[in-house]
Amino acid sequence: MLEFKFDTQLLIEGEGLSEDQVQEYITGNIEGDCLLVVGDEELIKIHFHTNTPWKVLEYGASLGDIHDIVIENMERQAGGLQG
Repeated sequence: MLEFKFDTQLLIEGEGLSEDQVQEYITGNIEGDCLLVVGDEELIKIHFHTNTPWKVLEYGASLGDIHDIVIENMERQAGGLQG
């Protein structure tokens, strides 16, 4: 059994984005692990394992336009099912 079930990935397109601010907000407000935040002031990619992927999407949408969203259930994948 995984502690954090959903592999959550998305792109945020906007203006004045900050990798450091995004990372700080997510680690301080959304429970999870394996956080990766990369990009620049106009485009950031987030990869995060969490049980509450909707919180990541809400936060991302508050910063800009979100797209290329992927949410996979890693428990199903571990069981040989499509995630």
